[in-house]
Amino acid sequence: MDAATAAKDRVDRALALLERRLLDLKSRAAGSSRVPDDDLFAPQPSSETDRARIHELEAAGRDAAEALSRAAEAIRETLSEQETR
Repeated sequence: MDAATAAKDRVDRALALLERRLLDLKSRAAGSSRVPDDDLFAPQPSSETDRARIHELEAAGRDAAEALSRAAEAIRETLSEQETR
């Protein structure tokens, strides 16, 4: 396996992990009667459950950003290695 393929595999794994986490969060929220997640004008959270859900979504977003950042860095390193050859 060459370096580019390895980097692509790392990106694919990071994206798959992100997708699983988002689907998990969405499935937990499916049972509640809430406004859609994409509603920018939704009312502010009024309960502890709302606050906990927002916290989980923010944490998942940070985790995803970190995973994608690591994957992007791996791709940059691979491309840099390929350029020096």
